[in-house]
Amino acid sequence: MRYLTRQFAIGALRRGHGIEQFLGGTQIGGEAAIQWVAISPMDGQYRVSLHTVQDPDDDEFGDLPNLMSLDPVDQDYVGEGRELGASQDEAEAMALAEQLTAAQPDRWVNHAVAGDEYMDFVRSRRSTTDTHGQQDQSRS
Repeated sequence: MRYLTRQFAIGALRRGHGIEQFLGGTQIGGEAAIQWVAISPMDGQYRVSLHTVQDPDDDEFGDLPNLMSLDPVDQDYVGEGRELGASQDEAEAMALAEQLTAAQPDRWVNHAVAGDEYMDFVRSRRSTTDTHGQQDQSRS
């Protein structure tokens, strides 16, 4: 199972490991983009950051921090994202991330696993497109 229980997510943060959540696709200035939120232990706190990058529409590329940022704040510090806030408490950091983004309490994953979520997202998009195309052909 890919998703962490709340207890496991808090445990990962306490052990010094980040967690993240793929938020899906969006449009930035007419350009296809994807977003994810990350919580990273940093200097005795938990930093909440939002990442907005180009969507390459590639179901074999999951290294999201290496994609081109579409957020001017992140361009000088590639891969760090836009800081939304910080907390000294793990659960509070998760609640903050969920309040400030579309993050769901039951969809947190370990650091670097959001890329797998992105690849699934691309495959799902393609599958939906293929399915709709087949349905349209059957109506003819």
